[in-house]
Amino acid sequence: MTVTVSSHASVESPTRTAHGISPERFKQAFRRYPAGVVVVTADAGPGPVGFTATSLTSLSLDPPLVSFGIGTSTSSWPHIKRARTAVVNFLGAEQQSLATTFATSGIDRFAAPTRWSRLPGGEPVLGGVAGWLRLVVQSIVPAGDHRIVVARVEESWLDEGRSPLLFHDGSYHSLRPARDQ
Repeated sequence: MTVTVSSHASVESPTRTAHGISPERFKQAFRRYPAGVVVVTADAGPGPVGFTATSLTSLSLDPPLVSFGIGTSTSSWPHIKRARTAVVNFLGAEQQSLATTFATSGIDRFAAPTRWSRLPGGEPVLGGVAGWLRLVVQSIVPAGDHRIVVARVEESWLDEGRSPLLFHDGSYHSLRPARDQ
């Protein structure tokens, strides 16, 4: 581990607040960081819920753990916090409209044209996705205005050969092979 200690006094800047960088600067920095796009789905009883996320992270190989973040002000949060299980749906490069649907507030995200079904345990899973992980929630960790959900992967399905959907600088992208220089 490397620790750097500054020998000079802290200087306020337009991008820094008393509690760290400004929200605008924070968003600007992460717009530069490409991320895979998933839709997290669950059903804690009143019906299926889902939301688009770019915060999926693999945490541990043994046991197989992942995490994802969810805002506490979102419509999905009250359902996710009660859910025992969830599904991470990996979106393919051609599924921008599905990502947009599950990022839109105030609509029935599971209405047509969204294709979905239920896994044997009752979890909602989206049709036509590039893959999915069935999760059992292990813990929920408070993190500012979000919660980090830590979950154990119980089952997976992958459609090999599909290119993933990525989000970078405010828009969706797909992978292209890098050219050798």
